[in-house]
Amino acid sequence: MERKSIEQIVFSGLGIVLMFVLLVALNIVIGAVPVRLDLTKDKVYTLSTGTKAILKKLDAPVKIRFYCTRSETATPETVFLKNYARKVEDLLNEYKQVAGKNIIIEKYDPQPDSDAEDSARMDGLEPQALPGVDRFYLGIAISQADARETIPFLQPTRERLLEYDITRAICRVAWPERPTIGVMSWLPVFGTPISPTMMQMGQRPVEPWTFINELRFDYNVKRIANDAEKIDDDVKVLIVIHPKDITEKTQFAIDQFVLRGGKLVAFLDPSSLVDMRSNPRGMMSFNTSSSNLDKLLKAWGYTFESKVVADLNYMMKLRGPSGLPQDAPTWLSVTPVGINKDDPACSQIENVWLPLAGAFTGAPADGLKETVLLRSTKRAQLVEAFLAGLSPDSILKDFNPSGVEYKLAIRLTGKFKTAFPDGKPEGKKDEKSDDTKTDTEKNSGDASKEFLKESQRETAVVLFGDADFLDDEFTLRKFDSPFGQLISIMNGNLSLAQNILEQLTGDVNLIAIRSRAETLRPFTRIRDMQAAAEQKYRAEIRQLEEKLAETERRLNELQQKKTDQDQRFILSAEQRAELEKFRAEERNTRLRLKQLQKDLRREIVALETRLKWINTLATPLAVTVAGLVIAVVKRRKTAAK
Repeated sequence: MERKSIEQIVFSGLGIVLMFVLLVALNIVIGAVPVRLDLTKDKVYTLSTGTKAILKKLDAPVKIRFYCTRSETATPETVFLKNYARKVEDLLNEYKQVAGKNIIIEKYDPQPDSDAEDSARMDGLEPQALPGVDRFYLGIAISQADARETIPFLQPTRERLLEYDITRAICRVAWPERPTIGVMSWLPVFGTPISPTMMQMGQRPVEPWTFINELRFDYNVKRIANDAEKIDDDVKVLIVIHPKDITEKTQFAIDQFVLRGGKLVAFLDPSSLVDMRSNPRGMMSFNTSSSNLDKLLKAWGYTFESKVVADLNYMMKLRGPSGLPQDAPTWLSVTPVGINKDDPACSQIENVWLPLAGAFTGAPADGLKETVLLRSTKRAQLVEAFLAGLSPDSILKDFNPSGVEYKLAIRLTGKFKTAFPDGKPEGKKDEKSDDTKTDTEKNSGDASKEFLKESQRETAVVLFGDADFLDDEFTLRKFDSPFGQLISIMNGNLSLAQNILEQLTGDVNLIAIRSRAETLRPFTRIRDMQAAAEQKYRAEIRQLEEKLAETERRLNELQQKKTDQDQRFILSAEQRAELEKFRAEERNTRLRLKQLQKDLRREIVALETRLKWINTLATPLAVTVAGLVIAVVKRRKTAAK
């Protein structure tokens, strides 16, 4: 009996040793085989098709210098950054795997006063000062020949954009030409010069929009005439802003520009506030300040609504006639709920202001793919443009949500077909005769007889349902200080427009690069609960403000009835009663708000506790149950023998 038990122990030990040896051998064999499997839900560790296409087009090696301080004392901050550095290295290895010899990766540990630190400084890296660490480097320099791009510090907060940032830098060094952007605008984006006489009278010229000034830092900006019949060949991206009463000839020019591979960004508007400023009728011109590209949109499968989108979830607060804040459902403040966070152009944008925006309806034509960048919520409806100029209360009073998520901004990619199958539209009768035309105009006319009917390669068109949101009034806050004029950014409007142009001026495959999924997976159920509770909270706040406004209005009425001016600041009994009533209402409302917050916290804590217990006990319970089942089965088999 003892011998049998010793044999069992020996065999068990040998079995464990054999399993360990097999496990080690299996790991060695698998490690030697060049096979990679990404089993994550969102393919976190797989390069996008856009990046792969760009890497395969490289015709000369691109050098990537990866800097990471590795030898510093371990602190929570350095450990976190070093873990992130390993993710970066894994991603760079994917680049090497796809590009082969056309990607050269060099790794440096820039210790103080070392050659590696000198190299990091020459590449423009920015060290970070952390607790217990004077200089911590974590950055990338990418170069080819004389071209160089640097990511001074790899912020973990931009993890979703890591692949996009690296691929964009590779594109910039591989194809370093400074792109030309054409701007065709019916709004004064380039500013308005004034005559010397007007300047002597104290008037100042209107400065160009900040949007245009920012473009000039990175691109060659070329102004295109609003009646242009051909877009210059050197223009890579054409920006069209508020094309009010655009002619068919100019639409044909844009059509041919897109078909030959140019990229278009169009900012349309159902009711432009900026345009109304220069209109003699002012705010009475809501119905005459709209813009469209009707011929082009129809060919692409869309129409642009002449109505304005009103949304109860996005409505902003504006100063009303009484000076108090007032809900404005047609002034949209689009939150992350309506922003496409999976697109690199939008992933870091948290808020976009769209005053009096329109919507795109329809579906992409054959050969085109649609990506919605901005959308409304289902608590939205379309209202007539002239109603947007009236009191917001009139819209809120009869508000009837449509249940439709309206498309506020879209991107179309693919191969486009012409909107003018019969060729260039004929001109007006009063245009110049052939005898009076210049040689250039004659040559242009001869060339126009031959036109493109569809694009030979894929390109992109981005459409926005608002043009005003680029104006400084809706993007920046300017104020004077002893140090000069200071500027603060109010929202993500400019960043969104710049990101879109950055995408389009690069390789077309940059557009196909998605934002990488986050490695952390939050409790979406808790987040949804918080969002729902916050919605209730906002409703309570709105009710409180309405009560406050009504009480103040009532007090003003009572004050105006007093005839004794000397007693103006002495409250009457009626006023005191009104104040007491208001204070009681205020106390009750605040109590309701506190109770709501307590209920919310209690619900969230209970849910978190349940989830933690499930996560903690699920695996041990599953193993225990499996073990019990196996034991019962074995016992029954033994009993049967």
